Amino acid sequence: MENFRTGVGVDAHKFSADASAGPCALAGLVWPETNRLEGHSDGDVAIHAICDALFSACGLGDLGSNFGTSDPKYAGAAGSVLLQETHERVKKSGFEIQNITVQIVGNRPKIGPRRKEAIAALSSALGGAPVSVAATSTDGLGFTGEGKGISAIASALLIGQR
Repeated sequence: MENFRTGVGVDAHKFSADASAGPCALAGLVWPETNRLEGHSDGDVAIHAICDALFSACGLGDLGSNFGTSDPKYAGAAGSVLLQETHERVKKSGFEIQNITVQIVGNRPKIGPRRKEAIAALSSALGGAPVSVAATSTDGLGFTGEGKGISAIASALLIGQR
C-alpha cells in the first residue's frame, strides 16, 4: 500500500550588514549583488524551508534537530550539502520525493531571471526530484518588505511503503 505524506517548512534570515561577509546564498545559487543572509550555515532560507518540509513529512524532526547550531560540522555549510543529506535521510526512512515547492518572500534578489537555474540546482541536490520555485514581495510590509531579510515557505509531497 502506498503511503503519501506531506510536510511544510518555513525559514527566515536577515541580511548581514557587513558587505564583506560574502554574497547571498539562495535556492542553491550564489547571488553576488546581494549581501549574505546571516545563519549558522550559509543562511539559504529556501533550502532550509525545503529541508524542514521534508523532515516534517517523514516525521524526522526539523532542521535544528538534524543540523543544529551545536554541531560545528554545519558551521558555514552550503545549503546543497544540507539538502543532499536531508534527501539521504528521506530515502533511508523509506520515502521518495514526489514534489517540492518553495515560495521565496523578499524584495531582493530578483528570482525570475534565474528561476530555471534555481530549479535545476535544487532538483540536482535532491537526486532529480521535481521542484517548483516561486517568489513574491510583500508590498513593503514586514521585515522582508522593508528589505531587511528573506523568508521562504516550502511544501513536500512524499510517497513511501511505510
